[in-house]
Amino acid sequence: MNRLFFLHIVLFFFGISSHANAITLDTTTRLQTMQDSVYIDTEPINKREYDNLKDKYDGNEFIYERNVENSGWWSRFKQWLSDFFKDLFDFNSDAQASDFTDIALKIFYVVIFLLVVFFIVKAIINKEGNWVFGKSSDKSIIPVTDIENNIYETDFKSLIAEAEKGNNHRLAIRYYYLWLLKTLSEAEIIDYDVEKTNSDYHLEIENKDTKEEFSYTSYLYNYIWYGEFDIDDTQFEKAKKAFTQFLKTVKK
Repeated sequence: MNRLFFLHIVLFFFGISSHANAITLDTTTRLQTMQDSVYIDTEPINKREYDNLKDKYDGNEFIYERNVENSGWWSRFKQWLSDFFKDLFDFNSDAQASDFTDIALKIFYVVIFLLVVFFIVKAIINKEGNWVFGKSSDKSIIPVTDIENNIYETDFKSLIAEAEKGNNHRLAIRYYYLWLLKTLSEAEIIDYDVEKTNSDYHLEIENKDTKEEFSYTSYLYNYIWYGEFDIDDTQFEKAKKAFTQFLKTVKK
């Protein structure tokens, strides 16, 4: 009985061992088969290099976070303006809004520069009584200081005749006005001074009628000369008549 039991045990373990060896052999065969079927790439490997990545991706379109808390007031203003344009025009990115802001500021600089140049040139030329793009007939205007400082030696009749001959109505009215000041000063109705204004002369005139006539002729002068309005022959004759009548009244 014991021998029979022992024999069964030996056969049992022998069967397990044989089965395990069979499994091991089968696994080894499968692994060898898989290894033989794997494709081995023997092609040379090309090494890829990434140089200057910082420079390549340094544009505004690659800026995803903007920090302006520690920037100067101009940078903060540009950022505010960029955000404003982005909301106003519905830009898709901060980069587009920033580019548009730069263009808008450049245009603004150019406009300001042109305006400054325009007013500087206008101020310089206006000192001689002319507009920046003034009428060609005004090019013969005698400098203001040369006449105003020498009204007592100036022949206004000749100057007016020359201005009328060239159809320069504005210049003729100016000569009439300065001639009137000269006449009022010679009659001791006013005390002429090149620095005085029409209001100063108006206060010096004591006679009521003379004061009213001076107010009207001063109005005509200011309107025509400083207003730089074009006046036709009819308007000029009307203004000329007012000045000539006033001159005749003062000379009496």
